Amino acid sequence: MKIKFKSQPYQTAAVEAVVDCFEGQPNTAAQVYRIDPGVRAQMRAIEDGFRNADIALPASQVLENIRKVQQRQNLPLSESLSTFVDDKGKPKKGSYKAGAAINLDIEMETGTGKTYCYIKSIFEMNKRYGWSKFIIMVPSIAIREGVAKSLEMTAEHFVESYGKKARFFIYNSKRLHELESFSSDAGINVMVINVQAFNASGADNRRIYEELDDFQSRRPIDVIAKNRPILILDEPQKMEGTATQNALPKFNPLFILRYSATHKTIHNKVHRLDAVDAFSQKLVKKIEVRGIQAKGLTGTNAYLYLEGIQISKSDPVARVEMEVKTGSGIKRVLRKVEKGRNLFDLSKGLDQYRDFVVSEIDARVDEVHFTNGAVLKAGEASGDITERDIRRIQIRETIAAHLEREKQLFAKGIKVLSLFFIDEVAKYRDYDAEDEKGEYARVFEEEYEALKAEYLGELPLEDEAYRKHLDSIGVGATHNGYFSIDKKGKLVDPKVKARGEFAGLTDDVSAYDLILKDKERLLSFEEPTRFIFSHSALREGWDNPNVFVMCMLKHSDNTISRRQEVGRGLRISVNKNGDRMDHAATVHDINVLTVVASESYKDFVGGLQKEIAENLSERPRQANAEYFEGKSITVNGSETTVTKDMAKRIERYLIKNDYIDDNDGITQAYHDAREAGTLASLPDELLDQQEQILQLIDTVFNGSQLENMMGDGRKPKAIPRNKNFEKKEFQELWQRINRKAVYQVEFDSKDLVQRCVDALDRDLVVSPLQYVVTEGTLSDELTEAQLRTGAAFKQSGIRSEESSSAHSLVSYDVIGKLAEGADLTRGTIGKILTGMSAAKFSTFQANPEQFISEASRIIKEQKATTVIEHLTYDATTDRYDTDIFPATQSGTDLTQAVGKLRNHIYDYAVVDSGVERKFVEDLDTSDEIVVYSKLPQGFLIPTPVGDYNPDWAIAFKEQSVQHIYFVAETKGSQPSLKFRELEREKIKCARKFFEEIANSVPNDRVKYDVVSDFSELMSAVRGT
Repeated sequence: MKIKFKSQPYQTAAVEAVVDCFEGQPNTAAQVYRIDPGVRAQMRAIEDGFRNADIALPASQVLENIRKVQQRQNLPLSESLSTFVDDKGKPKKGSYKAGAAINLDIEMETGTGKTYCYIKSIFEMNKRYGWSKFIIMVPSIAIREGVAKSLEMTAEHFVESYGKKARFFIYNSKRLHELESFSSDAGINVMVINVQAFNASGADNRRIYEELDDFQSRRPIDVIAKNRPILILDEPQKMEGTATQNALPKFNPLFILRYSATHKTIHNKVHRLDAVDAFSQKLVKKIEVRGIQAKGLTGTNAYLYLEGIQISKSDPVARVEMEVKTGSGIKRVLRKVEKGRNLFDLSKGLDQYRDFVVSEIDARVDEVHFTNGAVLKAGEASGDITERDIRRIQIRETIAAHLEREKQLFAKGIKVLSLFFIDEVAKYRDYDAEDEKGEYARVFEEEYEALKAEYLGELPLEDEAYRKHLDSIGVGATHNGYFSIDKKGKLVDPKVKARGEFAGLTDDVSAYDLILKDKERLLSFEEPTRFIFSHSALREGWDNPNVFVMCMLKHSDNTISRRQEVGRGLRISVNKNGDRMDHAATVHDINVLTVVASESYKDFVGGLQKEIAENLSERPRQANAEYFEGKSITVNGSETTVTKDMAKRIERYLIKNDYIDDNDGITQAYHDAREAGTLASLPDELLDQQEQILQLIDTVFNGSQLENMMGDGRKPKAIPRNKNFEKKEFQELWQRINRKAVYQVEFDSKDLVQRCVDALDRDLVVSPLQYVVTEGTLSDELTEAQLRTGAAFKQSGIRSEESSSAHSLVSYDVIGKLAEGADLTRGTIGKILTGMSAAKFSTFQANPEQFISEASRIIKEQKATTVIEHLTYDATTDRYDTDIFPATQSGTDLTQAVGKLRNHIYDYAVVDSGVERKFVEDLDTSDEIVVYSKLPQGFLIPTPVGDYNPDWAIAFKEQSVQHIYFVAETKGSQPSLKFRELEREKIKCARKFFEEIANSVPNDRVKYDVVSDFSELMSAVRGT
């Protein structure tokens, strides 16, 4: 199989941020120059070279472009092209060499596809400006091999988008003929080079600066420099050594682009997609951590390990590892224990378990209480604990997490991979042992066989396909090692750098070659390998999107951060067809990375959050008027700047509702209300911009944002489906709504044109351009601080004047702009404009930009209304499989659920807000309701504005109401948040969908409506 690539809006934004910095640069074909032939016996067949055209824009224009890009993203504005600071905001020393006159920084979180972005930027810069010579510079062989693999894998994708291929090669001082082709080829050429090729002291590394006999007495660096290449630095924070910095100018770069998640030096940052952005936009996996911690229980040395708590159809059951007396001695085994169980009896009379009787099993907080006062939390081990014990527990936990996720995703065609990082190959492959199995390989096979047998014994009958798959894979074939390989073909420890910026890493090509070569094969179900063992030094330059479980079987190492470790598994997964599993409704149900740590959940998560927070230094910490003023927000396609008055109103709103604390930091009350949809309304004058203003407030950093990114991997529980699912009333309801449909839209374009003309003549308002004249005088006593902050002038007067005409020399393609904005043909837009009244159309002269923005908004609104009005659904014969309501619902966090329930098809229901919680409580205690269910997120209704997932399916008692079968959408009562535009359009479509499927049954048709609480629901079903 092959991974499929598609153009993602967030990646396009990163590309545009770079390309727009050179707006106004003419599109010029590569400039021809004569390649230095060097000293040679024969004349060259090819003497012409093609280099990048110089930047034609003055430095001031480039800086203005950069500031525009920064302004639209609300990033700090660059003061100049040569002002550089460190990640703490301190100016860099004068000795710092940036390497080029123009330096742009692009911040992208690990797993969001920064490699894809800079490859696409290469094609886009070639398309818009004609530049064709690029060098991708990386800090290690690992990343170099990964980049080369990405160039290979994306080649066909970019041919479809741009109609051309990029020629790429890895620089090798022994293959210098490739530099000749790099120089003489007029197409897109990309050289990939690792810094060791030019900044190290070895003989091969110095060749780039030497006149070489086998290169016609030329220096390779001189041949490269003639091309004026654009340098792209991947992970630049690892290339700030003196040797590298001194070398950059020798490449004679046109400019330098730096891509990283963790910049150490800030040049001109033109794009930011940090860890918080990536998670909130659902661009990376959610993280769950299963911590393991040794704990001493007072007055006893009894060995106990609480693996977790399971929800059963009766009471919760705890999975406890303990020692048991057997005929062959004392062994540690896993046992399921319930309330009242005496561990002394279960151990066959081992004295250390005397008085250990289970008094309570609390599934909400994952605790088991004993009558002797001892309390054990999930993930805690007590008694005689060695490192080997911890490692065995980690391996077992990894296998268990893998099987849980695999069972959930197998039917969706998603291959699940688990990754073990170890620090010594001998622990996996021991060539001195008869079977060559190391300790970890042997433990893995023992634990895997035991857990596999347990899972096969408990699988429901309807999971026959997964049972067959699991049963078919032998334990020896399901795990494999990816390590360095010696000349005899044996797995060996890689040579690891001990010091410097590459400490803890290896440059062993053989190991990376194997990992990268198998990247796509590992995603196929035909490949039995599901568990990967790899050396901890092989942690950069590669990842696999389907790594769902990670386990660190290694000693603590301060050269490897937790963030680097989890980075190998953050990428969004793909199915067996290579399609990304990124549907907004289900992305974080499917894409969850479980990390099995060798420390407690609290310690691991606390350390990871601290590392992420340290790299969010540029995020504002204070939500006050000073921060909001001057920021850009886009409303209906029109960019608006937050004025001083607006900023003060926003600040007062936050203070009034206790949404900020005394230090202007965002409070938990704000985040809770934001998530629950119960935020207080903004002042009336700000209501039109409410969603954009709330998004602006969300950019202010708060610790709870990090807390939402990761959770306790032991909290999600598997909830068995209960007998309510089998009730006749629910099956009847499900049969009525279990229909898939397609929609179509047919309307007369004349009708759309007339609607748009009428709306424009009625609603289009264009304000004349205004300009403000501010007068001021220079203060008598100046300080350096005043000059830096722009406070050196004292304002003495201000006046505003209005212009009746823009008098702009800029020519506007108004038809083209409107056609692009509204996604209509130029012909249709032409008819709309010619139908407008002359008076309205003349307002274009007063303010062309606003005219285009407002007209686009109005036309889009009319188009959307017309589409919805003329939308029809046709039910198909396709239906959802029964596993949309799985026999065991995995991933239920009981701390966010309501239960134990009487009428729901599961004993617990996860709710999104206080409104939903109260709604469920009312549904469950009502005598008029027979059965109900929260509709699964896979139940989707297609609409022109995106798929829609309704909330609830409810069956009432016959004769008690007018509508027995009901599908409800629950919404809060806040008028400003009640119906956002997109959701409102989806609901209109849903009404038509349910009308269509209702017509397919003769009686007891399904009723669909939006309700805010139980009383509204009852009014709707009674027809009152």
